[in-house]
Amino acid sequence: MTDPRVRPSVVGQGSAILDLLMKDPEIMAEANRLLSGRTRDIWLKGKIARAYRERSWRQSAKVIRSWMIWVIILDLMMLLLNMALLPRNIAVDMLAPGVLMVPAALGVVLVWSKHRGEAILSGALAAGMMVILLSVCLFGVTAGDALLERYLNIMLFVALTGIIIFNVPFALTQGIAAVALGLYLAFLLQSPGVDVKSALSGFFFFASGVGATVVARRTMTILAQKSFLLELRDRRNMIELAESHRHLEQIAKVDALTGVANRHWMQEKLDALWQQGAPIALLMCDIDDFKALNDHLGHMEGDRCLTRVARVIEECVRSEMDCVARYGGEEFLVLLADATDAEAMTTAERIRQRVAAARMPNPGSRVSSYVTLSIGVAVSNTRSNALTAEKLQTQADTALYFAKRAGRNQVRLWDANTHTMGNSEEETYHVRRLG
Repeated sequence: MTDPRVRPSVVGQGSAILDLLMKDPEIMAEANRLLSGRTRDIWLKGKIARAYRERSWRQSAKVIRSWMIWVIILDLMMLLLNMALLPRNIAVDMLAPGVLMVPAALGVVLVWSKHRGEAILSGALAAGMMVILLSVCLFGVTAGDALLERYLNIMLFVALTGIIIFNVPFALTQGIAAVALGLYLAFLLQSPGVDVKSALSGFFFFASGVGATVVARRTMTILAQKSFLLELRDRRNMIELAESHRHLEQIAKVDALTGVANRHWMQEKLDALWQQGAPIALLMCDIDDFKALNDHLGHMEGDRCLTRVARVIEECVRSEMDCVARYGGEEFLVLLADATDAEAMTTAERIRQRVAAARMPNPGSRVSSYVTLSIGVAVSNTRSNALTAEKLQTQADTALYFAKRAGRNQVRLWDANTHTMGNSEEETYHVRRLG
């Protein structure tokens, strides 16, 4: 029976089957062990053998059903030719074995049209092949001793084609070969026109050919199984490589200390949203007197402060739409997609209040004994030729400067009429940012 841990909900979905198999460490360990040895020693057993049959069942079933349908077609054509070419009495006598072949082949088609247990599939194919081969032998008996050997040779040819193209368990292949050779010898020996030595000579001659075909079928099966193992291993390696690549991409986009996005990832997202033309708001957040916090409590406490502030900011934004990034040092940049002035100011004020409410100590602050934020806000509600994403960042940065200059621990929205710095003031600001 099929292992329920191996069989997926929809059989035959190649990639789904491989994905399921790769999650089983026992199967992957056995696949690696087999691939590390010689090709001729590959012999699938147990769970991995069932996995291979699950993977190859759909293709095998199509081949077997097609072969059986052609057997039915050729059988009916042969019966019609017999009626036209052979004496009437012989042609009528051949109808019984010919008709017997039809339900046998049709039964195999019906059984193999649906994925069933291994015992049912193998049993149906073995029984169907036995009836088909027996029918061909009975054709020879009905046709007479003169044509018996010819029909026995046809029977062997039918068996050989099945052995070659049926990708089934090796025991079943051997069984078909044994049945064919057994029928050949039995019907040949019971023919009065053939002596025992001639029968044995013909038997061993054809047995060598059938044996070689069985060995060839085994070689084909080994190569198919090795291809399956390689595909399984390669897919596992590709998924692991893709996961490593995604992990590296994640590392490249995330600030190692705080876990939020880094400056480069924020810039990529800002540029992407800018190209879409949607309203964008930028919040430039700066921890007030952060240098004093490091001086009084140490850099480890400063790192913990940065991490906690990042978490507070993330809790105040829409995780599926907005982006929080560590812009540098103690600064955080918040990108709000599709936000108006009022919405951006509301979010900024919520962030400022939540950070103050967290009551993280900052004994060196000139504003409070706890950590506070100053936030500059800039919003782009329209697209003008003069405004760029870089210019919007500059506006948020300038608004932050005026929030600092006004006493810190507050939010300022950029206004072109009031937030314009003189040249000397702008130069001083960009050389030495306020703490």
